[in-house]
Amino acid sequence: MLFKNLGLSAELVDAVTKQGYSSPTPIQSQAIPTILNGKDILASAQTGTGKTAGFTLPMLHLLSRNPKSNKPRPVRALILVPTRELAAQVNESIVTYGKNLSLKSAVVFGGVKIEPQIRILRHGVDILVATPGRLLDHASQKTVDLSSVEILVLDEADRMLDMGFIHDVRRVLKLLPKKRQSLLFSATFSTKIKNLADSILNSPVTIEVARRNTPAEQVAQVIYNVDRKRKAELLSHLITSQNWQQVLVFTRTKHGANRLAEKLDKDGIKASAMHGNKSQSARTKALANFKDASIRVLVATDIAARGIDIDQLPHVVNFELPNVPEDYVHRIGRTARAGREGEAASLVCVDEHKLLHDIERLIKKDISKKVVPGFEPDPSIKPEPIRKPRGPRPERKATFEKTKSSKPQRRPQRSKKLGTQKNQKTRSERKRRQSK
Repeated sequence: MLFKNLGLSAELVDAVTKQGYSSPTPIQSQAIPTILNGKDILASAQTGTGKTAGFTLPMLHLLSRNPKSNKPRPVRALILVPTRELAAQVNESIVTYGKNLSLKSAVVFGGVKIEPQIRILRHGVDILVATPGRLLDHASQKTVDLSSVEILVLDEADRMLDMGFIHDVRRVLKLLPKKRQSLLFSATFSTKIKNLADSILNSPVTIEVARRNTPAEQVAQVIYNVDRKRKAELLSHLITSQNWQQVLVFTRTKHGANRLAEKLDKDGIKASAMHGNKSQSARTKALANFKDASIRVLVATDIAARGIDIDQLPHVVNFELPNVPEDYVHRIGRTARAGREGEAASLVCVDEHKLLHDIERLIKKDISKKVVPGFEPDPSIKPEPIRKPRGPRPERKATFEKTKSSKPQRRPQRSKKLGTQKNQKTRSERKRRQSK
């Protein structure tokens, strides 16, 4: 099957062809006709199989075939994503595929000044890509109107509807018209998340192009057993001895990412850290340097890495295994994208044997184990408990109860004069007792 056989407009087929694609991936061949028919969908596909084009292409087709003359342009399609990087990537796809159309898109996310985004929204956009927090900021300031949304897309829906994001998503849903087409795309879906998604969708068509929670077959997975304190040393050895030139490394914590990037730099391997504590400009610069090979290693946390889409990324390393087995599938899905081959290596110490067991049970596969000579694990080392990263901070309330006085209540200070009189009285009483 070819893209031209899916019912897409000639302008979109031409844009896709110029990107070097002629045949759709399995998720695209199933999702695109379903979306063009106006159906809600719940789609699960492996990371790197073309999910983004699976919803952007039919969305662009539907909007361009039914143009609106309103000025300023109303937001007709809303795409919610969990991270800034994924938001930028999705908008880039919209611009690329929609270059022959007269539709306008914009992207809004936190970590940057809101004023430039307000100016863009004021002129009107057809398609808005947003992270939930910044979108709610705009909604509270009445700088965006979502009452005309015809198509809602939740990308990386497992994370969007999982802990923390679900509350923001529900608040956004209240701002949308009830009559709309809703599309949920994700690489993984737990049964709990799938049931929750069903409550949002209207008679959805479920699309699963592969067994749920399975990595792409092109990813060569390997486990390197090593002691916890020698992981950084082993990683430097692997990168140098095997001449890895572009490596995406995952750590469990932000501070761990910083420490590892500094260690690799000291070893002569150019590296940068990318995580939520970094400013948006720093994250953008780190990703750009990684893409153009200015740095050799990008060390990232799970959330920051959502949306990283690099052609022909050869190596992904789990410096630490994730606490959630499904995140392992997301991580290694950064390589072997679009049918290409890639390698996913995991450095596993004695503390992580249970995590590894949970991952192998999820993907229904025993991962190959190796020990590098000179880095043999010490059998006398006992496992230590793994500290789980803190969850998302509770949201601060936007409004506060008014008090009689807006000034902060201060504790009344004791008068120095009164204190002096009290001291004098105490001394005089002491003298009277002594004289008796």
